[in-house]
Amino acid sequence: MRIEEKLAVLADAAKYDASCSSSGGTRRDARGSKGGIGSTGGMGICHAYTPDGRCISLLKILLTNFCIFDCAYCINRRSSNVRRARFGVDEVVRLTMDFYRRNYIEGLFLSSGIIRSSDYTMEMLVRVARQLRQDEHFRGYIHLKTIPDASPELLAEAGRWADRLSINVELPTETGLKTLAPEKDAGGIRQAMGRLRAGIDEARAERRAPRFAPAGQSTQMIVGADAANDRDILRASDALYSGYRLRRVYFSAFSPIPDASRALPLQAPPLVREHRLYQADWLMRFYGFGVAEIAPDDDGGMLDLDIDPKLAWALRHRDRFPVDVNTAPRELLLRVPGLGVRTVGKLLRLRRHRRVRHDDLVRLRVPMAKAGPFLAALEHRPQADLDSVTLRAALVAAQRPRQPDLFGF
Repeated sequence: MRIEEKLAVLADAAKYDASCSSSGGTRRDARGSKGGIGSTGGMGICHAYTPDGRCISLLKILLTNFCIFDCAYCINRRSSNVRRARFGVDEVVRLTMDFYRRNYIEGLFLSSGIIRSSDYTMEMLVRVARQLRQDEHFRGYIHLKTIPDASPELLAEAGRWADRLSINVELPTETGLKTLAPEKDAGGIRQAMGRLRAGIDEARAERRAPRFAPAGQSTQMIVGADAANDRDILRASDALYSGYRLRRVYFSAFSPIPDASRALPLQAPPLVREHRLYQADWLMRFYGFGVAEIAPDDDGGMLDLDIDPKLAWALRHRDRFPVDVNTAPRELLLRVPGLGVRTVGKLLRLRRHRRVRHDDLVRLRVPMAKAGPFLAALEHRPQADLDSVTLRAALVAAQRPRQPDLFGF
């Protein structure tokens, strides 16, 4: 098979992995290095995105789509009737360097199906990264998708050459994983994530410690392939952040595949569900919300698809509003729909000098149609007798979400 044919097959096979973001990498370039090439700074990394927010500035490929596992949700599973291909190590290195020199990419995202054994496959991935760094002096971004049951020595070497490592937890619950991917072990996945966390922590704690995945680790879980509700997904996400200090948990809406198992749903979940989960994830990480607040039991553990989770929470707690922007603490201002972290910071700085007026909110581009019913300022008081049902209907009509296509089509 010609390399162009391999690229067509293995780039297409990699599109289902959403965790290709390169955020968090250290700023590094070839200046001052002898014969080096590449950079992780400037206008390069992750400057292009698909409509659903996925980065497309990395060369994103699989080493191979052959796999010894038969995970029901995976297009590349052992029993799948798909066209197969495999790159050699030298081919991936040459492609990366050629694409970089043409200014097509600024880095590499490399994953793989499992061939022969986990150690054999992981060794091939590590060889690609090592050859890029040592032989080609490539100083751009490298993200390796690591294999959880590979040997600790191979995982440690992967961290030496890659900027970011990731291990997919695949599904939010252990029950779902046992049902749809019985050859994979949830305990082994978390044990490997723990090893990566230990290596990252050690490298950050000791100035002279060897370099180890400076951009941290991330993971991905599939949404809608099993019976897990949004509350289950967010609980799993919260546990991963607290237990392994992940940089990101990525959500990927299940996409029906040919010759699928009967255990899988016939239809994909609405992609707006994936979007709402990302919004909820952001609220937990930066706005101080807990899982129970975002996805309460009385809603069946599911997020409202018509409105964002912060607005949904505010409508359930009308008794806590309106919030006075001139006196409320930062934690409460962050709970006002339409107010982001940066805007709240600007409001806090402004009110040190004078009282915040309605005109100030407009000048700061606060979306008053959304935030107005929940905040008060000089010359602005919301309508107090507007019930939540009526208010919700008005806000839904004003900001009805448009569902994007999965791959930008």
